[in-house]
Amino acid sequence: MASVLDVRRADERFHTRTDWLDSRHSFSFSRHWDPANTHFGLLLVSNDDVVAPGTGFDTHPHRDMEIVTWVLEGSLVHQDSEGHNGVIYPGLAQRMSAGAGILHSEKNDSWTLTGQPEHQTPVRFLQMWTIPDAAGIQPGYEQLDINDELTRGGWVTLASGMPEHTNQRAIGIRQKHAALHVSRIRPGETLELPTSPFAHLFIARGSAELEGAGPLGTGDAARITGSDGRRITGGPDGAEALVWEMTAAVTVG
Repeated sequence: MASVLDVRRADERFHTRTDWLDSRHSFSFSRHWDPANTHFGLLLVSNDDVVAPGTGFDTHPHRDMEIVTWVLEGSLVHQDSEGHNGVIYPGLAQRMSAGAGILHSEKNDSWTLTGQPEHQTPVRFLQMWTIPDAAGIQPGYEQLDINDELTRGGWVTLASGMPEHTNQRAIGIRQKHAALHVSRIRPGETLELPTSPFAHLFIARGSAELEGAGPLGTGDAARITGSDGRRITGGPDGAEALVWEMTAAVTVG
């Protein structure tokens, strides 16, 4: 099957704006609904959130979802009903498995845990949801600092449930058909995207040139069906890029 490339620009995403939240959604989410844009591959949610200091998402439930959070700027406090709590910061890979059911909150108030002075810095983070490959599993949590690996360059496997990544992933997810890779691409550096039935590339910051698509800027994404290992090259200031590699898709209907 020939590779099909679908570029989605930053300003085409759904936008939620309140007094404390500025969020852009790659897929249908909350009050934003487009039946033609509910997912890609196994990825159901890819939100780019900016949360004001002292605010955030109050305790709310999730079920049967693998949720990966990646902080780009600032810090985010995670707390859940399984007793996990901590501060997520840039370079810390984090995953929560909702499984049979979990309650959690996410707030920009790290001083409540660290005892440091209250800050006035917004937090920007990506939150990505994929369905698990089994329902009703035990809820779980995992995190790992991968800043050293990112400094060495190339793709770093942030999260994966694929058997081939067992010994090279930062954290695991309960989805054997999906993996998330991240890179802080240097200016002029060229990397290959994964070869897989589905690949979702997101430019979290900076700019890059994608083979067959041209320039991509902050917030731009490319959905590739039949990903053929095309190349991406960092722009003048480099780029932070995330790519989901998926060998299956959500079954609709």
